[in-house]
Amino acid sequence: MSTPRLALLASHTDDAQVALATLGRLHGMHAPQDADVVVALGGDGFMLQTLHRYGELGKPVFGMKLGSVGFLMNHYQDGDLPGRIAAAEPAVLHPLEMLAQTESGATVGSLAYNEVSLLRQTRQAAHIGIELNGQLRLDELICDGVMVATPAGSTAYNFSANGPILPLGANVMALTPIAPFRPRRWRGAVLKSGTEVRFRVLDPHKRPVSATADSHEVRDVTEVLVRESRDRSVTLLFDPERNLEERILIEQFAV
Repeated sequence: MSTPRLALLASHTDDAQVALATLGRLHGMHAPQDADVVVALGGDGFMLQTLHRYGELGKPVFGMKLGSVGFLMNHYQDGDLPGRIAAAEPAVLHPLEMLAQTESGATVGSLAYNEVSLLRQTRQAAHIGIELNGQLRLDELICDGVMVATPAGSTAYNFSANGPILPLGANVMALTPIAPFRPRRWRGAVLKSGTEVRFRVLDPHKRPVSATADSHEVRDVTEVLVRESRDRSVTLLFDPERNLEERILIEQFAV
């Protein structure tokens, strides 16, 4: 088997830059569009940046943790990187598509590999209506915010907001409120991945709301449509002993 051509990408941290230089000397460096595999060196934030920037190329991504959070990354080692890549197990992720309408009349689209979240912009709670596949399910959620999370993103912000951790490959996504005030006992929902979720901001002038797809924020939204993209996907590569499915399972038993 031929040695794969690697595109080495690194965050700006000192450790990641040192690793970039080391791996570049060992394996050479190719542009992402010319590579067989993209290697991302950093934390989960940098991994998400890499997916947003180069996901359309369709190249598998092997991440190594050189940042503060590394749920989507493998352990860093500079030895036998081609062998690790050859033995790696793939995890295919479908991002969420966000389509946001703003008070100014603009329509803004974006992708999210972790979650799409709506958040109040001021001290006043947001008032949001929720429709699923065109049917009104919650006429008014009074809250700090609400989100839709993918299985890969369910262990991140979603879990911090007391949302469920979702098994990879279960074809579901999490709908999770953030600090809900009314209905007080509503804990959210687990939805089929094909569900179309529409959020309507009920009082956008008095209670403005922003929408964020991963790190792309849109201010002063009036309506936000979220659905899973079936046309787009990215493939992450993981060491077999700690693949993404195993990581998600471990998180469910963490104490």
